[in-house]
Amino acid sequence: MKQTNRTAALWAGAVAVIAIAGAGATLSLLAAPARAAPAAAAEHTDPQLIGWAFLGAALSTGLAALAAGYAVARVGSAAVGAVAEKPELFGRALVLVGLAEGIAIYGLIVSILILNRIA
Repeated sequence: MKQTNRTAALWAGAVAVIAIAGAGATLSLLAAPARAAPAAAAEHTDPQLIGWAFLGAALSTGLAALAAGYAVARVGSAAVGAVAEKPELFGRALVLVGLAEGIAIYGLIVSILILNRIA
């Protein structure tokens, strides 16, 4: 990979992380008044804690999706090359690509666990 491609990939990753953090902060600002509205609730959750939970959920999903995309790109290109030379390796290549896609599912599960914890 050329240096310019690496630099572009780093900039794209940085922009994606900033966008995910901004989305998490926006969600926390939108959700905090809705959570604070019921005054008769037995337990009061700190709005700042809810904001950090939304940020953590957004980051876990976003970064896991970015990592899964990178892994699928690397594994997928190698798998296509291997299947082109030996078609009997298709099943093994499919399993490896599926494992790379599992990274995004793990991030989604973590974010669901975080959001269930604050609800």
